Amino acid sequence: MQKTSIEWTQYSSNPVYAVNVETDKHGWHCSKVSPGCAHCYAERINLRLGTGLEYNRENTSRIRFVLNQKELDAWVRLKEPSRIFIEDMSDLFHEKMPLDYLEKVFDVMRRADWHSYQILTKRPHRMLEFSQRYGRIPDHIWTGTSVESWPFKSRIGVLREVPAKIRFISFEPLIDSMRPPLDLSGIAWAIVGGESGTNFRPVNVEWIREIRDECLRQGVAFFFKQFGGLRPKSGGRELDGCTWNEYPV
Repeated sequence: MQKTSIEWTQYSSNPVYAVNVETDKHGWHCSKVSPGCAHCYAERINLRLGTGLEYNRENTSRIRFVLNQKELDAWVRLKEPSRIFIEDMSDLFHEKMPLDYLEKVFDVMRRADWHSYQILTKRPHRMLEFSQRYGRIPDHIWTGTSVESWPFKSRIGVLREVPAKIRFISFEPLIDSMRPPLDLSGIAWAIVGGESGTNFRPVNVEWIREIRDECLRQGVAFFFKQFGGLRPKSGGRELDGCTWNEYPV
């Protein structure tokens, strides 16, 4: 667990890591499922400092996931109530993630209930399936899904079925208009951000305004993370003269 520069959280934590079964190199693993994954920052880090494998389905057979008990223990040791982003280097609900790992992670989050845990997945179907087995998600565990463009709006509908108090959407990297009207019923929070990095796809300010206006209309907390650019902070964070740092209540 470490302090993070991600604006909407305080700590990032990866309770599961990956091991390359051929080289025994430790790192992380995920597999790309939609265009928002194309320029994954976690993959770039993993290629240099982790397993050395690209994030694709073919390489899933070349790794094994390992539960990191030390990381789970760190949540309990941290006594100051904090926002903790879970699995920023992977996806907790990856298809290969063992069910017993998910149960152990959720059991520790349930026990260390003075924190707010933020779980973001591109696989809300598996999150929903897990919740149907596990039961209602405790209120301090925030469940979210990533939606980078309108063809993937169906993820919102799946997330809406997850039995949780706080459900959130990360529209990052936002690479297209969400083509309002956008149904945000049952959603407590929306994060919006443009892409960053050498191959970033520019965000149109009108796409951001569309989501902001829907949030204002529907009473959803709105957090604008960045315009993006070559570097994450290149374009700044102000939207129409305001910095939007709203959180769900």
